[in-house]
Amino acid sequence: MSIYVGNLSYQVTSEDLKMAFAEYGTVSRVQLPTDRETGRPRGFAFVEMSSEAEETAAIEALDGAEWMGRDLKVNKAKPREERSPSRGGWGGNSRSNRGGGGGRY
Repeated sequence: MSIYVGNLSYQVTSEDLKMAFAEYGTVSRVQLPTDRETGRPRGFAFVEMSSEAEETAAIEALDGAEWMGRDLKVNKAKPREERSPSRGGWGGNSRSNRGGGGGRY
C-alpha cells in the first residue's frame, strides 16, 4: 500500500517527506519522481508506511494541509495503469514509399 502526495513544492526532498510522515508512524519508503529530461522533481511523491492504520492517520491529517506554502493533496495511491502502445510512432507507413513514385525528393 502506498500514499500519493501531490501539489508538493519543487524544493521538497525525500528527507523532508520522511520527517513529515514520521509523525504518524514508521515510514518504510519514499519515492520522489523526477523528470527524465530535466532531473527536477515532478511535484508529487509516494510514501509507504509500515501499517495501513498509520497510512490512514497520515492521510486524514495531511490531506489539504498547508506545507511549504502549498496545499497538499494526500490520498491512497491508485495502482499504476498500463499504458497502451502509441499510434503512429516509428512503425507507420507515412514515409516508407519514398523511392519510385515520381515524386520530387
